Amino acid sequence: MKPKNLELIAFVLVIVGAINWGLIAFFEYDLVSEIFGFGSTFARVIFGLVGLAGVYLALMRGRKV
Repeated sequence: MKPKNLELIAFVLVIVGAINWGLIAFFEYDLVSEIFGFGSTFARVIFGLVGLAGVYLALMRGRKV
């Protein structure tokens, strides 16, 4: 996978996570858990991927400065 594609996937995952956190903060509504089931394995995988995407983007940003 090309680095640009990986960066785009990471960016989309971080946006999904940010929207989900906004929904939780303002409306007490967890969209990811609503779609995939609260505490389900798939929801946990999504949350894990969002976290890894954030770390990846932070590291890549630090490398470009």
